Amino acid sequence: MNDYKNIWNVNIRKSSGYLLFVLLLVFLLSVSFVVSLPTAPVAPTYISNTTYTSGLVNRSIDAKGTITTVTLSSTQQDYKWKAYVGNVTGKLALSNAGGQAIYDWTSGTPTGEVYVSRFSSITWASIACADQTAINNEQTGISMGTGIRDNINATFNYTTHTPFLTGVVPLSGCRSTATYVNNAAQSMSSARFQEILLMSGGNLVYAGLINASSAGYDNNNYDFQMIIAENESSTIPSTYFFWVELG
Repeated sequence: MNDYKNIWNVNIRKSSGYLLFVLLLVFLLSVSFVVSLPTAPVAPTYISNTTYTSGLVNRSIDAKGTITTVTLSSTQQDYKWKAYVGNVTGKLALSNAGGQAIYDWTSGTPTGEVYVSRFSSITWASIACADQTAINNEQTGISMGTGIRDNINATFNYTTHTPFLTGVVPLSGCRSTATYVNNAAQSMSSARFQEILLMSGGNLVYAGLINASSAGYDNNNYDFQMIIAENESSTIPSTYFFWVELG
């Protein structure tokens, strides 16, 4: 059995985007049992991106010689993170080395996972839940402080998520979080968009569980939502690599 993975190098420069992924599962003629693994998607279709800009408050109306008590509330854009939302389409196929299919399965609701990592080479057979060392190493790699409230360690602070398979590796009880729905936080036990921290050889991998056509952070329908840590102090955005595995 040969696994064909063409790693797609994505130079990530957007806060959020609508990504279209296509999975082509390649089989060679062989007498051995073939196991599906995450594969690189074709180039995504870019739709849009958005960011938040705060307004200006003017208190020049306060009279001279007065003491004014005010309560200030602010929402500030967090440049230690960026997000991706989108939909997934694709098919499972029995194909030869030239991509010619003898049969494929194109119908049905998509299930599975989207995977994102700063590391292009992932050994899927040894994928596992991320441990504290892998999380610490990733924070160091992107110059993220260990004592701040919005680092990776503090953000992925649950161990509750829907169990799933990466290839044939069962995964449960990993460090996880859930992105928002309609601008509101979600309970991990019932969250529509769960995100899990994995590792391969000590290198961090983000996994977003696909939940087909579900209302997302802005109440529009998406198949997945993911937040990815970024190097806030760098002028050049980090390069990330994407894979998708259909269930």
